[in-house]
Amino acid sequence: MSTLQVSVPQRFVLDGVPWQAYQRVLRAFDDRHLRITYDRGRLELMTLSPEHERFRHLLGLFIVALIEELAWEWACFGSMTFKRRQRGRGLEPDDCYWIQSEPLVRGKDQIDLRSDPPPDLALEIDVTHSSLNRLSIYAALHVPEVWRFDGQDLHVHLLGPGGKYTESTSSQAFPFLPVAELMRFLNLRTTMGNAALVRAFRSWVREQIARNWQ
Repeated sequence: MSTLQVSVPQRFVLDGVPWQAYQRVLRAFDDRHLRITYDRGRLELMTLSPEHERFRHLLGLFIVALIEELAWEWACFGSMTFKRRQRGRGLEPDDCYWIQSEPLVRGKDQIDLRSDPPPDLALEIDVTHSSLNRLSIYAALHVPEVWRFDGQDLHVHLLGPGGKYTESTSSQAFPFLPVAELMRFLNLRTTMGNAALVRAFRSWVREQIARNWQ
């Protein structure tokens, strides 16, 4: 098993890692603050920066506030590990949400992608860029929608019938949502506290609902 050192000090990649070794790494680092990505023999371990966690938390607050104001049911399994041995891939999203498919996982405390549906929406904070193609791993796991924030912009990726993502200006989970509005509120983080920011976002959502959002 060879090792490739990556120039970014918060990340390193191992090549030639068998699936069984990946499983052992997951168990060994179960209580550590790491993001572990596996793609057909390549294993990446990455620490999470304060910036990463800040954006993950705020976008997660917006998503939950939006769902609650719409009075929808939802399930969130955070950064649970998604893995499929047959496809030789695994990763942890920054957050994952079952929205339209929530009835299919209602009451469950464990998710098994062999029998349960993938999340309708996965959140990917990409401020410290992975050296692996995480979008291709999401595609192999059939996640229909990924929101990827690169530190500047929020990109919506929708899974097409060919098994590849295309970038979209609208969300599949929230087709009526102007995604650019999320960035407008996210940019207010430098002048508003979290509580005030989420209250402002909720107020805006209520105004949109009153204008016949579905």
